[in-house]
Amino acid sequence: MSTPLELPEIEIIRRDLERDVAGRKIKNAEIASLTLLPRYKSRKAFTDSLSGQKIYSARRAGLALVLIMKNDYLVMKIGDGAFFERVAAKAKVTKGTQFTINFTQGGQLRLVDPGGNSEICVVPSDDFFEEMPELTGLGLDPIADPIPFPSFAGAVLGCSVDLKEFLCDDEVILGVGNIYSDEILFASGLKHDRASDSLSTQEIRRLHRALVEIIHDGLRYKGTHLEERPFNDIFGVPGTYQEHLAVYGRHGDLSQRSRAPIKRKKYKGRWTYFCDTQV
Repeated sequence: MSTPLELPEIEIIRRDLERDVAGRKIKNAEIASLTLLPRYKSRKAFTDSLSGQKIYSARRAGLALVLIMKNDYLVMKIGDGAFFERVAAKAKVTKGTQFTINFTQGGQLRLVDPGGNSEICVVPSDDFFEEMPELTGLGLDPIADPIPFPSFAGAVLGCSVDLKEFLCDDEVILGVGNIYSDEILFASGLKHDRASDSLSTQEIRRLHRALVEIIHDGLRYKGTHLEERPFNDIFGVPGTYQEHLAVYGRHGDLSQRSRAPIKRKKYKGRWTYFCDTQV
């Protein structure tokens, strides 16, 4: 079972695209199959919509990457196991390359997706949310906007679910998955199966602080690169946050807090990692 990219990794890609692709003009585009184009009946209809377009900026709508053009948006939802490559036009084509943008100057941007799990489309900017209603009504975004403590506390106490389920619900908090949720819970001293509405004010403050700090640490260290879920930026440079993980993937290692072995347990089909000091 592959592990999806989480918010820090998606934001790192967005920043790379903003820095390197914004301002470039698309010569043409290539798409390997219709697998990534569920909204289209032909590949040509999609590629024609990109030819000659200029990219003005790169944005993020939830976990979808959006390249802003004059009157249209190129929307890319990155599937599990997919990654971008920013390469010269003559660079060897990586197996599984599904989508290629050829720029008039400055090589190519390629999306490698061996499993064909991504989705790409071009939508008119005026109709964006009408065309993409699934990108509305998402949860709190720890990167895009500061999360006010009252709003966070209200969300925590407003339901009665396990804390890991709470953190991993995109309708509550955007883009926290298996890796970062375990780190957030360890940092806050709370266990994954603790009921959200059982937390004290002090515990909610610890959880709020840990959420903000861990997500921004993931950004600072350029994402988490693991064997089961590799992550490189668009230039092929791997993230380094895995060197700072306190519990995730470290079962059997001694906890930095208690010096007792870190434990793991199956939770909703995936391993979750924790320390005995979490309550």
